[in-house]
Amino acid sequence: MSLKIGIFSFAHMHAYSYASAIINSPGVTIAGITDTDAMRGNKAADEFETQYFSSERELLEEDLDGVIVTSENVHHRSLVEQAANAGVKAILCEKPIATSLEDAKSMIKCCEKQGVKLYIAFPCRYSPAFRSLKRTIHNGAIGEVLAIRGTNRGKVPGGWFVDRRLSGGGAIIDHTVHVADLNYLLLGCEATEVYAESGNGFYHDTWEDTGVLTISYENGVVSTLDTSWSKPNCYPAWGDVTLQVVGSQGISEMDMFAEHMNCYRDNEGRAYWLPLGVDIDECLIADYIRAVGGQDAPDLATGIDGLRTLNIALSAYKSVDDGRPVPIHPGRRF
Repeated sequence: MSLKIGIFSFAHMHAYSYASAIINSPGVTIAGITDTDAMRGNKAADEFETQYFSSERELLEEDLDGVIVTSENVHHRSLVEQAANAGVKAILCEKPIATSLEDAKSMIKCCEKQGVKLYIAFPCRYSPAFRSLKRTIHNGAIGEVLAIRGTNRGKVPGGWFVDRRLSGGGAIIDHTVHVADLNYLLLGCEATEVYAESGNGFYHDTWEDTGVLTISYENGVVSTLDTSWSKPNCYPAWGDVTLQVVGSQGISEMDMFAEHMNCYRDNEGRAYWLPLGVDIDECLIADYIRAVGGQDAPDLATGIDGLRTLNIALSAYKSVDDGRPVPIHPGRRF
């Protein structure tokens, strides 16, 4: 029997890679697409040879097994809760989980009440480079971890991403959560304090295009993170994710997207990097499909993982506003 997956919105560009992964997966079909932008939704439905539905309610009547939410960030709560209340087996929600801790906690509680599995889209977990780094750290090859330096620097995505009413912020909320999640997988403990500074020196708009975070952890490790939309439009890739872990006996580094081929196209008048190796979005969707089918998928990020990383991003904004470090108290986390 084929699993039926519905996709709520193609507002986020990751919806296209997720949909591509689904149609290439045996025993799974895209049962339909819904989107508040009918033109965008119909276009995506044509591209992936499925049906466009004018509302989430109509699509949920198709007896879906799973739902992928790739809408504007501010709509995550309402869409996840609609799917959970309809009784789908598992939901994959694009990161960040929400734009407020209240919304994130409500989503988690709703899914728990309905017995629905809630997962957050953190594909960087599936990177072979990160997994190799994680093995190195956990095997003790560089001794006790003392500090981590991370980056997540990309091009400005534009559109609703730079509308705070829809996104919840700028570069900080967009890029902090990925590396914060990787830090947790490396350290296995919670953040206790965040100090952040932000700026808009690249685009001089009302949203921040740069952010630098200093995150302190329960085990004494300090992590710095450059979370920015600082890559120019001519950059040959969307951006980067890097980590440098400093230990008492050595240093280990990771460049997640270093594996690529340089391509030059005269007809496009540009150069770009063609990714090689594992497609981490495909790995994420393969794991999600296993979860929808009732199989164990321990590598998937949960709603609690999404809440944890959102808390760090929102605390960073508070730190920017207050001009001081902001403590993350245990009672505020979950």
